[in-house]
Amino acid sequence: MIGAFITGTDTDVGKTHITCALAAELAREKRVAAVKPVESGCTEGPGGLVASDAEKIAAAAGGWQSADGRCLYRFAAPLAPAVAARLVRRSVDIAECVGFVKAVAAEADLVLVEGAGGWRVPLTDEETIADLARRLGLPVLIVGRAGLGTINHTVLTAEAVARDGCELLGVVLSVRPGDSLSAAMSNADEIARQIRPSIVSLVRDQGDVAAVARRLLDHF
Repeated sequence: MIGAFITGTDTDVGKTHITCALAAELAREKRVAAVKPVESGCTEGPGGLVASDAEKIAAAAGGWQSADGRCLYRFAAPLAPAVAARLVRRSVDIAECVGFVKAVAAEADLVLVEGAGGWRVPLTDEETIADLARRLGLPVLIVGRAGLGTINHTVLTAEAVARDGCELLGVVLSVRPGDSLSAAMSNADEIARQIRPSIVSLVRDQGDVAAVARRLLDHF
């Protein structure tokens, strides 16, 4: 299976935005599958719960995936998946998540798998996003904020990824309109200094993600 696992340093750091941009860029050359196996905070739709993040990334990849090939577990409560599942007396099966990703990936040249929140977010009573990433065996791309606080959060996440035996593909700092570019560049330099030889990229728009996409393609 070829692709990348996209995790965040926290929730709402721009993970879905970066995954969409990366999927759209890669889809210029490859058949790309983009999936989010577990999503909480889903909204009610005509046919049931709608996983908006999963829908966005699948659309960015070309929109060819079936409705059932975008997200496996959908929960309404905007909480960690294990907690949201508990509220409705359900549980997440990581083995099923792995099988789901592999089945969708088999129809594509490469797969992008978006996690839920950060690296230690619980999926079950005993397993976290880290366990899912490790079982998938895909290199990990960390997405973090570009502003204040990101050095600590990003370096700690990178250390956890390495300690868990996963390969670190790189780090992307998502630069938002209100962010200071000079501060973002300084943060990126410091993160790169601490976690070398990993590559740290700043992404402000679709054009900036091209280098990240090329790195992923060259990786294989």
